Amino acid sequence: MNDTNIQDIPKIHSEITRKSEEIGFTMPSDLYVGSFLKTLIASKPKGKFLELGTGIGLSLSWMIEGMDDDSQLISVDNDPELISIASNYFGEDTRVKVICKDGSDWITEYTGAKFDLIFADAWPGKYSEIDEVLDLLNVGGFYIIDDMTKQPNWPEGHEDNVIELTAYLEQREDLQLTKMNWSTGLIMAVKK
Repeated sequence: MNDTNIQDIPKIHSEITRKSEEIGFTMPSDLYVGSFLKTLIASKPKGKFLELGTGIGLSLSWMIEGMDDDSQLISVDNDPELISIASNYFGEDTRVKVICKDGSDWITEYTGAKFDLIFADAWPGKYSEIDEVLDLLNVGGFYIIDDMTKQPNWPEGHEDNVIELTAYLEQREDLQLTKMNWSTGLIMAVKK
């Protein structure tokens, strides 16, 4: 098996990658994470999904391709420039809501339905407001975080945050957890 041979890359992905390079966006999700998200989302027909940390929309493109016509996705980021770009790509899709707001504020103010998958790719929902985000997850829902293996762009001391977060998730009795030393380092948890 050759896991680098990814066949199902979203059609819009190359355009978003080009735009990332054009504006100097240096924190894109990789192909492995995207393919993984698409597969997990496809397992939840009529699902409700949340992405925290839209960025320029690379992982969002994968997530959308995994959705069926009756699914809904909310993606939140606090960067107006990036949200504007992502909205240009995905704003016409009625299943998708792209929101420009501080993630911590959005999490604490949200009162809607729970989610079948949450991809936390930003500080809020990953290193802060973790309990609030996990409370938004349906039983059987996936909680996915990436960048859990040391990355070149990590600030000094960030590895301690990762160790503390991993230990916290491991001790929660309401989660079934799998750590994957793959891609950028993933943790997948399922709400029990």
